[in-house]
Amino acid sequence: MGQDVLLLTGPLGLGHEMMARCCAGVFGQSGWRARRLDSMSLLGPWGGGAGARLFNRLIAVPVLYDGLHFAHLRTGSRLAERMDRAATARMVPALRAELDRRPADVVFSVFATGASAAARLKAERPGLRTVVLCTDVTVHRLWVAEGTDLFLVTSAAAAASVRRYHPRAPVAIVPPLARPEFYAAPPREQARRALGVPLEDFCVLVIDSGWGFGPLAQSVSALAGAGVHVLAVAGRDRRVERRLRELAAKTPKITPFGFTDRVPELMAAADVVAALPGANTCGEARAVGRHLLLLDVMPGHGRDNLLHELELGHADVCVPTPDGITASVLALRDAAAAHGARPVSPAPRWEPAFVAALRRIGVDLRPPAPPALSASPAPPAPSALSASPAPSALSASPASPAPPGGEPASAAGRPPVARRVPADLPRGEST
Repeated sequence: MGQDVLLLTGPLGLGHEMMARCCAGVFGQSGWRARRLDSMSLLGPWGGGAGARLFNRLIAVPVLYDGLHFAHLRTGSRLAERMDRAATARMVPALRAELDRRPADVVFSVFATGASAAARLKAERPGLRTVVLCTDVTVHRLWVAEGTDLFLVTSAAAAASVRRYHPRAPVAIVPPLARPEFYAAPPREQARRALGVPLEDFCVLVIDSGWGFGPLAQSVSALAGAGVHVLAVAGRDRRVERRLRELAAKTPKITPFGFTDRVPELMAAADVVAALPGANTCGEARAVGRHLLLLDVMPGHGRDNLLHELELGHADVCVPTPDGITASVLALRDAAAAHGARPVSPAPRWEPAFVAALRRIGVDLRPPAPPALSASPAPPAPSALSASPAPSALSASPASPAPPGGEPASAAGRPPVARRVPADLPRGEST
C-alpha cells in the first residue's frame, strides 16, 4: 500500500511551486501519493489573503522588506517570534483538520509559513515525519522549529543559519534542486536551430522569475539595439508579454515568450542567463551549465542569495537598469570573444543526496534511474561565455573536505549532514 506526503507550498513567486514539483516527482516515482497544499490557505480565507497582500506591499517597497528581513526575520527578533506564534495559532487547527480528513505519513514544507505548524503537530502525532526544505542561503527564523525531523538546505551557510535558532537541528546539505528537464537540455546548436537563433550571435536569456522586478521590456530593447540576440520571457505578466511581442515585430534580435515550459531549451541556447538571484532559477541555469548575470533588485533573502551565487562562481552582477544590463552583457560578450570558449561543468544531480537524507528519518525513496547510454542527450555545447569551473560547493568531488560539523558526500550519494554529532553516537543516527 502506498504512502502519502503532503507538500506545504506557497503562492509568492514561482520558486516554492517548482521545489514542490521537484520533490513530488521523486516521491511519485517511489510509489508515494503526493499532494500539494497552499500554506497561506491554512490561515483562512481572510487571513491568507491579507497575508499575501501584506507581503506583496512590503516587497514592492524594498527598503521595508529589507528592514523586516535583516532586522527581524534573520535575527529572530521579538517581532519575528510574535509573527510565528500568531500564524501557527491559526494554522495548526486547519492543518490538523486536513490531516484528519486525509492522513499523511510525511508533511514536507517548502514554504516558511507551513514549517512551524507541521512541527507543532509532531507532538500530537509521533508517527508523522516532518521535513523542511529551504534553498535560500540564509534560513530565517520562521523556517525553524523544534519538532522538525529534518532540515534540507543547499549550502553550509544555510545549515549554520538553521543551527543559529536550533543548535541540535538535524540538517542535511543537498545540491540545488532542478527539474529533470534541465539536466536533459539539448546541445546549444540544436536549441538555437529550434528557436531560430543564429549560431554566431551572442545570445542572452532575460527571464522574469515571477516577482515582476526589473525593467524587463526596456532592457530587452536596449540589448537588441546593441546587437545582442535576446530570448525574453515575461512569465505570467501579460502586459510585459504584449510589449515584448511589439518589440519583436520590429527586430529579429528578440524572441519573446510569455509563460513557457521551454526554459531548459532557452537556457541551452543562451550564452548568459540574466535573472534575479532566486535560488531555483540560478540552480536551473547551473544545471544546464550557463553563466549568470544577476540583478540586485530582489530585497531580503534575494540580497543574501546574490552574494552566495557570486561566491559560487560563473556569475556576475549588474546595475539593474537597461544601460547597466546592456553594458554588463556587452562586457561579457567581448571577454568571451577575446578569451574563447571553455566548457562549464553542469551542476550535479540533487536526487541521490535527497533520497539518502530522507532515508535517515525512515523515508525510503528510490532515486531516478540514470538514462540509458544510448538515450542520453549529448552534453550541452559550451556557450560563448563558458569558463572552467571554479572550486565551489557545486563542483566539489566526493573526496572534498566536509563543511565544519558535517560529512562529505560518499560515492553512494550520502549527503553531507551539517550537524554536530557526539563522538559516541554512530554516524547516520539522529541527534
